Amino acid sequence: MHELSLMEALRDQALAAARAEGVVRIAAISLRVGELSGVEVEALRFAFPVVMEGTIAAAAELRIELEPAECHCAVCEAPFPAPHGCCDCPRCGTISRRLLRGRDLRLLALEVE
Repeated sequence: MHELSLMEALRDQALAAARAEGVVRIAAISLRVGELSGVEVEALRFAFPVVMEGTIAAAAELRIELEPAECHCAVCEAPFPAPHGCCDCPRCGTISRRLLRGRDLRLLALEVE
């Protein structure tokens, strides 16, 4: 379950940012999880309260924004959705070698008090 170590890294990043700003409590943490990131969202949700326990984010809400995968077609010169990593252009059938988004796991925002 690598989501536990990912959540620990996100906790450390969030707490460092909060410390730098003198924050006393984090009310919410927002993440973006890409469809092709290899991250199980439910495992992240499960790890969140465990990892945040005893910190200024212990009572924080976890908000997760899912990012769909998107490729770029070199022939059509246009982006297209790539559900489940399927990278063949729906217009011309060309297989794309350029993934535009959908792989990231990002800390987007902290809601603080």
